[in-house]
Amino acid sequence: MNQQRDEIEIDLRDIFYVLKKRFLIILLTAMVFAAGAGVYSFFIASPVYESTSKLYILTQSTSITSLADIQAGSSLALDYVEMIQSRAVVEEVIDNLDLDMEYEEMLGMLTVTNPADTRILNISIQNTDAALTTEVANEFSNVAKKQISKVMDTDEPSVFETAHLPDEPIKPEKTKNVAIAFLLGAFLSALVVIVLYILNDSIKDRDDIERYLELNTLAEIPIESGKKEKKHRFKKRGGK
Repeated sequence: MNQQRDEIEIDLRDIFYVLKKRFLIILLTAMVFAAGAGVYSFFIASPVYESTSKLYILTQSTSITSLADIQAGSSLALDYVEMIQSRAVVEEVIDNLDLDMEYEEMLGMLTVTNPADTRILNISIQNTDAALTTEVANEFSNVAKKQISKVMDTDEPSVFETAHLPDEPIKPEKTKNVAIAFLLGAFLSALVVIVLYILNDSIKDRDDIERYLELNTLAEIPIESGKKEKKHRFKKRGGK
């Protein structure tokens, strides 16, 4: 048991030594990954904007003091989410704004959420055109509240908050992308170094001889390095 623990400890130390020895390569690889992500995030990727409008599920005729009405509004939130994402609502928004889009494309821009323990629906639109996101989000609120009133045979929900023109894009997250790319590059390069070290089963020193061949080293023959070879120059005689 002690022998196995010693071998594991030695292996971990060897791996640490190999990583330390290849630290510069790992760092350069991570920097290359980070630079690639930075170029993509800052110069290639198109900025994506998001704008959100909000609907309040309880209507003006609903009594706020009625607990049953409030609980009913909460339970209907998921139904309203499905209605807003329905083809009837989506296609009406496309037609009203005279947009050259298909149903699937518009649905891909739309996100409808209901924050926990609230009777509010957030209708969010993401697109590379900031002005379009605002216009579409507000149109969804107008169309959705009419469709909900029609289907549920009730008063229209109230627009709790209209969408505003976004100031900054939400994507790409430049700093986050660069940081993730740096860590990914470091991890992958370190993984390659470790795998190559594990696959390399050649005998490197006397410790490897004792460990793998179970033989004792009696002597070592040092290899003398740095000794320059003498160069002899021969002069030609008689100009030959």
